[in-house]
Amino acid sequence: MKKYLQIIAVLGAALSLSACGNLKNSNLANNAKTSTNTNTKTYQTTETGNNGYTVLLKNGHYVTSPITGLTATSNDNSVDTRELERGLVQISKGVYSPNSYVFQEGQYINTTVANDWLGRKAKSNPLGLNPELGSKKKYNPYYLEEIIEQDFLNGSGSSYHIAGMSIGLAINSVDYYQKKKDGPEYQMAISRSNQKQYGQKIAQEIVTRLRKKKALKNIPITIGLFSKESKDSLVSGTYFLSGTAAANSSKISKWKTINTQTEVLPTIGGKKAINSNDASSFNSFKESIQNYFPNISGVTASLRYENGKLVQENISITTQFYGYEQIQSFTRLVLSTAKKYLPNNVPLEIKIGSVNDIQALVAKESGDSSYQVHIYGGE
Repeated sequence: MKKYLQIIAVLGAALSLSACGNLKNSNLANNAKTSTNTNTKTYQTTETGNNGYTVLLKNGHYVTSPITGLTATSNDNSVDTRELERGLVQISKGVYSPNSYVFQEGQYINTTVANDWLGRKAKSNPLGLNPELGSKKKYNPYYLEEIIEQDFLNGSGSSYHIAGMSIGLAINSVDYYQKKKDGPEYQMAISRSNQKQYGQKIAQEIVTRLRKKKALKNIPITIGLFSKESKDSLVSGTYFLSGTAAANSSKISKWKTINTQTEVLPTIGGKKAINSNDASSFNSFKESIQNYFPNISGVTASLRYENGKLVQENISITTQFYGYEQIQSFTRLVLSTAKKYLPNNVPLEIKIGSVNDIQALVAKESGDSSYQVHIYGGE
């Protein structure tokens, strides 16, 4: 069972939280009820920002989900983590308006249940949502790799109640296995049609199981199906389907196709870029900063498209210098070059760092906002 990985995951988690509520600049709202009884729960909410969710705090603390980071196998891909969470928030916004609901990480699926569900179905684990192992001639892959839960609540003061729930199901596109212990590793590709078929099947089963909980009988439950990439992929997986079981119903009657694509630039192996103009602007940016500072180890970009439109671009620049003035000068160059070459109508994030440390961040949160610059350890 994996947990988040060091600095990239820490940054990803922080940015994921900012999609739910503006935690960095938040003030606690004045709707918390104080009490001298230490057994009485008090609630506060963060200030919402950037069309995100207000986040519910309990007794002054952010509440984490107990199942975050649990996976079915050890073949998980760390680049999927942020997109799995971020994408589910985006799906949820279409069902649970940030103006009407507050956000809290999932609290209804506990660790024991999640481990049972992620396991294979067997006599010893009848709740397993992955198929039985099968035979030597017909191996059954692990389909379901990870489950995440997000809760949406209504209320005020010291009283909040669950009013909606979203579940993200990460479905493997490749399963890795061994035919015998310490033997060679084999791969089994899982087609999108099989991902869809199996994902929809277990989604219905999960809704049925959740309905057995009293608090979840009469709320809408949204399920998103996420396609995980191979474990050595440089790009994250994406959600491809979502559906909602209406309150009082255990059936998802309609599924919505989600058209999201991700890629890393520069492309490798002669692969054609999703959008040649975006690839060209990145290459111009890359060449310009490399010509100015020759001791740069690498420049890569991760792009996300929704319905064919670029909606996010993240760039990582690895440097081989550490001097304060060098970083200051280079960061100013990156800022001016980004304004010159990169698209001005999408959110952008440019991380500058050595192999071991992040040195600077240049970013803008929306298409019409100005860039913000932060140099770590600087002024």
